[in-house]
Amino acid sequence: MAESTKQRIEAIIGGADIVLFMKGIPAAPQCGFSATVVQILSQLAVPYKTFDVLSDPMIREGIKDFSSWPTIPQLYIKGEFVGGCDIVREMFQSGELASLISVKGVGVAAQ
Repeated sequence: MAESTKQRIEAIIGGADIVLFMKGIPAAPQCGFSATVVQILSQLAVPYKTFDVLSDPMIREGIKDFSSWPTIPQLYIKGEFVGGCDIVREMFQSGELASLISVKGVGVAAQ
């Protein structure tokens, strides 16, 4: 991966407490896995930013190298890679995702 791509990824991740690299946008996800993670984050009512990897092939491939994770979506909380759809879903169902968000100091809105 080019250093410039790595720096762009680091800037994206550093730009918000929660960042989701996904296919599409939250209002129109372009894959079911991305849609699932968007739904989970919406249920948690936390602010998050997204990056549409379909709009940038360098980021789409670079994020896989950056995280050593082969698939999209990818969720980051406070700069830490959390996982993809299956991991995020399991963490949500167990309550671990809400706990992690709370421990990391990201404000969770009342539900």
